[in-house]
Formats: sequence, structure tokens, C-alpha cells
Amino acid sequence: MAAKDLESERCWRAVLERDRAWDGRLVYAVETTTVYCRPSCASRRPLRRNVRFFPSAAEAERKGYRACRRCRPQETLAPAEAVVERVRALLSQGADSPPTLSELARAVSLSPSHLQRLFKRHTGLSPKVYVDARRFQKLKVALRTEAGVSTAIYAAGYQAPSRAYEKTRERLGMTPSAYRAQGAGERVTYAVAESSLGRTLVATTARGVCRVAFGSSEETLLSELRAEYPKAELIAAKSDAERWVQEVVRAVDAPWTSPSVSLDLHGTAFQLRVWKALQGIPAGRTSSYLDVAKKLRAPRAVRAVARAIASNGVAVLVPCHRVVRKDGSLGGYRWGAGRKAQLLKAETRVRER
Repeated sequence: MAAKDLESERCWRAVLERDRAWDGRLVYAVETTTVYCRPSCASRRPLRRNVRFFPSAAEAERKGYRACRRCRPQETLAPAEAVVERVRALLSQGADSPPTLSELARAVSLSPSHLQRLFKRHTGLSPKVYVDARRFQKLKVALRTEAGVSTAIYAAGYQAPSRAYEKTRERLGMTPSAYRAQGAGERVTYAVAESSLGRTLVATTARGVCRVAFGSSEETLLSELRAEYPKAELIAAKSDAERWVQEVVRAVDAPWTSPSVSLDLHGTAFQLRVWKALQGIPAGRTSSYLDVAKKLRAPRAVRAVARAIASNGVAVLVPCHRVVRKDGSLGGYRWGAGRKAQLLKAETRVRER
């Protein structure tokens, strides 16, 4: 890839979309951290002005950058992973009219059934569902960047607006036009209460609880909520005594209980499957990331499972704190390892009784 191409906005879009089809074609480096990553890395996206692109890991390291420990861009893909990445690239190139399973199988010299099993084992999704999930992610980006809803729908690869509305309303929790409005017209009621884990924000829509978050200050929690729903009407609850707030705080203080609240979850098909699996882990028990991947019949999709868990915005109600590393160590937690340890300790103590 030529140097001038590496500075193009298409490379930056590949990073924003975490496009695996670009893995191996370039790496991006962040000047403020001196770390370089694959385009598909699940780490937080840096500011565009701090990013440089390189054609290879070796070139990035010659310039003084070090490899990301999360996506390990310096490692060569194993044969099976290389096949999966080749299929991802083919699906990405044919975004408007993706190749059939038979066409993909011929391209990588495998039988359709073998390719289907291999791809699902590594990604957790079949090629068809993968295309749908990727198109959905592209639509979310396009709805925020394109001039109009119809333009965004076609840019994401949908053949007609009706198909986009049909496929995305359930996942978005709203129509594409409402999502483009960044929550405009949506009413989000919130309250910040005190729990055993500190300041706790609970937010709901008409469909159910959409966010449970912990923080050191009410200002930070509200700022994060506004960033999630920048044009929604945010309404402070009249009292912390609202039933749904009480239910959530009770679940935080007594995490072995089962709160009777509805959830309003927005995510990809795979994320929703992961979150549902987490809800099946009993209080006082833990599962590893591999255990969750196996439950989804996708044992090679451990990294994808970890990314989905990290994206969970409804703490405790979707108990991502019950997922630990294979060796039993805590691993990461969106709201801090201390809170994760506290939740697990409380649940374990009750189970042992």
C-alpha cells in the first residue's frame, strides 16, 4: 500500500468500523501512547489527529512504536484464522451484494459446510449473520455522518429503506431516523442514588432500564449519559424512591436477588446473545470468557465475547462481573476491579451460607 494511501480517510474509517478486512494491510499508531494496533482492535478509539498509519508492524516498530498487548498486531495469523480473515475480506468487498456461502467456499478451497463451521467457531456468527451484523454497525456510523437517512441506509449496503427499518428497529430500539436524531424525541428518565458501590446512575426509557453505571461523581455520570443520548430529553426522576431505582439499587446492594425490571438493550445480534448468556450465570458462580464462548457454540470467539462483555452498559442487571479469566483471576471490569471483587465477594458469601 502506497504511503499516500495510508493517509486517506478510508484507512481511518476502517479503524472507526474495526474492519477486520484491513488487518494485515496496515497498522495504526497513536502518537500520544506510542502504541500501534490492528484496525480491528477493540481498544478505545484515539483522536484522528494523533493517529499515523504504517504498512506493517515492522515499519511501526522502526519508528519507535510498541505493539498493543490487546490485539497483538505483530503476530502472524494461524492458518485457520487466515482463512477466516480472507472470508471477512471477501464479505467486506462485496458489501452491497455479498458472495454466497458456496462462492466463499470455492474462494478458500473448502466445502460450504466446513467453512460454515470454521467461520462460526472463530467469530460466533455464520457468514450470513456476520454480514447482517456488520451492515448494522455501518448503518449506525452512517446515520451519524451521512447527509440523510436514505443516504445512510444505502451507504450501509441495504437495498431498500424498508429492509433497513425492518431489520434494525428491534436492535436500535428505535427507527433509523430516531437514531440519527441521536435520541431526539426520546425521553430518558434518570436518577443518581447511593449504593454500596458508590454513586449509581439508573436511566430508563419507555421500554425499560437502558443504563446502570457507577462513578465517583454525579457530574461525570450525567456527562456520560448525555454523550450516549445527546439529543434525548433527559428527565430527572422526582425521587430516588421510584420503584425501578429501588429495584436496581437493591440488585447492587444484594446482587444475588433477581430484580423485576425490564431492560432496553441496544447491541449487535452477537452482543445480545452474549448478554443473554451472562444473565444465565447464577449468583455466586462465575464463568470464564471461554465458558461463555462455548455456551454460544463459538469456542474460538473468546475475544469477541470479551468485547461484547466490555460493551455492556447495564451493570449488575446483565451480570458481566461474573465472568473471570480462565485461571480464576478477576480480569477487567468496566466500572473498576474493586467493584467487581466486591460484587463477587457478596454473592459468594451468600452462596456459601
